[in-house]
Amino acid sequence: MIEIEDVPELRSPVLVAAFEGWNDGADAASSAVDHLAAVWDARVVAAVDPEDFYDFQVNRPSVTGGEDGMRRITWPSTQLSVCSPPGSDRDVILLQGIEPNMRWRQFCAELLAACEELGAELVVTLGALLADTPHTRPIPVSGTSSEPDLADRLELEQSTYEGPTGIVGVFQDACTQVDLPVASFWAAVPHYASAARCPKATLALLGRLEELLEVAIPVGDLPEEARAWERGVDELIEEDDHVRDYVRALEESRDTAELPEATGEAIAREFERFLKRRESGG
Repeated sequence: MIEIEDVPELRSPVLVAAFEGWNDGADAASSAVDHLAAVWDARVVAAVDPEDFYDFQVNRPSVTGGEDGMRRITWPSTQLSVCSPPGSDRDVILLQGIEPNMRWRQFCAELLAACEELGAELVVTLGALLADTPHTRPIPVSGTSSEPDLADRLELEQSTYEGPTGIVGVFQDACTQVDLPVASFWAAVPHYASAARCPKATLALLGRLEELLEVAIPVGDLPEEARAWERGVDELIEEDDHVRDYVRALEESRDTAELPEATGEAIAREFERFLKRRESGG
């Protein structure tokens, strides 16, 4: 079982989870949780014992040297941390880790026990998939929820996906089985530009999370990093006529489709997020 340090009683906590690996195209989801941990000064309170869940030949431990000259081994694992977003009346639990290699059901059972001990009232999972979407347009983010009220407020849908799933899908199902409310956001990353980290997709996920939590999330340098990423992809595709023509076809398809980003409600939500960030200095 996961041993949790002494934590003061949390205020209506929401757990936000992301896992590196199959569920994390271009590191967009794990980078979003890393960003939250940094801007909200999260404190690690627990870690999953990796011995039962990770194949160390697949996810190898790393060796680092400390200032004292001692060599230390860091094992692949999953950590829980807590933070209190400024201006929010509820705390946030962050779940960061690597998709386990084995015993997924036991892994999820331990995470659910930790959720219960910390009093989590809602779980939000983040993921990123590779898709046929142009890098020059807003990153699409799809969302689902098991809670009708939440689904109505954020215009989310019940998932209709059928096919292989990762630890995000398994953990989401485990939450549903014990009646723990859960929502999920997935960013669609351009598959032809997925070799490097995609800050534009991370920013899109944070935007949807802002709506759910109803609190401003400082974005720091992410907007500039997203613009730099887009410029870098522009330069790469200009070197290949076939890829350039493919991207133009994607742009035409996207522009002629019904774009939720262009609706009045979506524009209003984006403006509200802008005002919240300005008021909070973010």
